[in-house]
Order: sequence, then C-alpha cells, then structure tokens
Amino acid sequence: MNIKRHTLLGLNISVFFMMIGVGMIVALLPQKVILFDGNGRNVGYLASMFAVAYIALQVPVGAMADKYGFKIFLAIGYFLCFLAGLCFYFSGSSYSLFLTRLLQGAGEAPVWALAPAILSVKYPLEKSTIIGKYNAVLHIGLTLGPICGVYLEKVCPSDFLFLLYSLGSLFGMFLILVFVEDVRPAEKNSVTFDLSAISRLLKDRKILTALIGITLYGSAYGIFLTAIPAYLLQEKNFSTGYMGAFFSLFYVAISVSQIITGRLSNRFGAGLFMVLGLFIASLGLISIHFSGSAGILFLLTIASLGLGVFYLSSMIFLNDTVDSTLKGTISGAYYLFWGVGMFFGPSMLSAASRDIGFSLSLTIFAVLFMIIALVMLVLRIVPWKI
Repeated sequence: MNIKRHTLLGLNISVFFMMIGVGMIVALLPQKVILFDGNGRNVGYLASMFAVAYIALQVPVGAMADKYGFKIFLAIGYFLCFLAGLCFYFSGSSYSLFLTRLLQGAGEAPVWALAPAILSVKYPLEKSTIIGKYNAVLHIGLTLGPICGVYLEKVCPSDFLFLLYSLGSLFGMFLILVFVEDVRPAEKNSVTFDLSAISRLLKDRKILTALIGITLYGSAYGIFLTAIPAYLLQEKNFSTGYMGAFFSLFYVAISVSQIITGRLSNRFGAGLFMVLGLFIASLGLISIHFSGSAGILFLLTIASLGLGVFYLSSMIFLNDTVDSTLKGTISGAYYLFWGVGMFFGPSMLSAASRDIGFSLSLTIFAVLFMIIALVMLVLRIVPWKI
C-alpha cells in the first residue's frame, strides 16, 4: 500500500464505520423518545441539542486544530462519539437522550469539519477529488446504516445498535491514531473565521437571502431526522422497514443530488439550482399529506433531493461571492446559520404542531422555502440569460 495514502485510507474507513452506526441510531432515537414520553412532542430536541454543541465547538475546535494539529482533535471527536453510544445504551429517559445528543454533537463536530481540512492540506493538488470521495464514503455509510439496523433488529435487541455505534466510533479512533498523519495548514495560507466580517457580508442582500435559505435548510435537515420520523411513526403507522427505507432514501438523495449539482452549477450558475432546490423541497413536503406510505416515501425522497441540490449550490454560490480572504469567514457563516436552523427549526415545528397540527405546520414551513426562492428570483440571483 502506498504510504502516501495512509491518511486517506484511515479517514475513509473511520468515517465509514462510524456513519454506519450513526445511520442505525438516527432511525432509533425518535422511536426511543416516543417510547419514553408516550408521544413525539419533544422529538425535535434531538436535533436542537446536537446543534448546540455543533455550533459552539466549530470555531474553537478549528482554532485549536490550527495551533496544535488536526489529528488529536479528530481522535477526541471519535472518542466522544464512543462515549455517546454507551450513554445512549444506558439512557432511561428522553432527557438523558437529549443530553447525550449534546455529547454526540461535540464528537461529530471535528469529524465533519477537520477531516476535509486534513485532506485539503495533505492533498492540495487533488483536494476537490479527494474530499469528494471522503464525502461519498461518509454518505454511503449513512445510507447503509438504516438498512443494517432494520435487519439487525430482527436478531438482537434494538438498544444493541447503540453499542455497535459506540464500537464503530472506537475503531475509528484507533484508525485515526494509527494511520492518519498529522498536518497543519501553512500559516501564510491559512484563512481565519472572522465573526465581525459576517456582519459586513450581511449588508449584501443576495448573501443575506442565501444565508436565510441555509437556515431553513438546517431546519429541514433536523426536521427530517426527528419530527418527520415521529410523524411517520405516530400518524402514518410506518413499520420499522419503512422507517429504515425513509432514512436510507434521504441520505441517498442528498448524495446523488450533490454529484449532479456540482457540474451543472458550474455550467448554468449556482443561483439557478438554489432556487430549483428550494422549489423541489417545498413541493415534495407539501404533497406528502395526500399520499399513502409508498407515495410519502417517494415525495420525501424528492424533497430530500431538493435539499441536497440547495445545499451544494448555496455553498458554491457563497464561495463565488467573496474573495479569497473571506473564504473561511463565509464557510464559517454557512455552518453557523445552518446550525441555528437545526437548533430552532425542529423544536419550533414541534411546538407549532401541538397547536395547529403537524400537517399544517409542515406546510407553512414548506411555503417559507417558496418565499425565499421567490425573493432570490427578485434579487436576480438566477442569471436571466439562461
């Protein structure tokens, strides 16, 4: 084996096994909350608590990794996920599940953020291809996780999946320590995250609108992992098999959409696909209330496809909008607004559902997607020459 590929191999195998575990437990957590509480009213807090730690640690972990090296913080992230799996297994209430989601968010923050940073520094001449492969491996693991969980629940207690997630994270930490070569960005080339610069960027109406859309995307991502599963379980009586299919199709759609969107955005402009992604996601979410189980799965997959299209095109749009000195700032702003959406969106939807019902709440949320898409058209984010 080429020694230069040790780092790539270690990162890819580590994230693959951990994300299989994540895929297994993400389908199980809403069910556990419903079991403990007798309803799904609080299930949105699963996303919110994860987002709290994720948001809080993005900047300090990145800064410390620049100073002390990426490897140690990446290994700590995997270790925290190992502990989270154990805590999930021994949890006896929904409150303990929510607190453990804080721990999981703290662990996953460096896994999502630092691994691409290592790859970009380690393989500068082919970083786009290498990071793309890493993201593909990550999402393949997420896709396989719910499928594996459905079959494993037939032969072992469902809580055993938390232990598998824990062991997969521990194995990942071992691979990081053994195979990954520590790197640091060259100081002269490093790009910092400047909070004060974000306020200046917000004066640009196009950037502000894009970031509002990203906040809605973060909300939708959290809702797809929490509130929608609770709705499918309680109101649509989805079976375990259907739930596994829902999560797998969600991750597949996100992955496939990114493969398609990258090249097309370069050709036709990212603005066009931001608008298309929002419209597709909105139409898919609005239509699920009029379908049976198979139809709901299809429409939610279409909505997921729209979310994935918006995710990548909005990232491309923002990066193309600023110069090289603000790349770190705009990237930090992206995940800051995404995290805010993931924190507030699911809990707000759950609260609204108690007053006006889930169907109407989700419809209003989907309409917000359409409104932002229309604002983008008014601001001419989409090139009219297309």
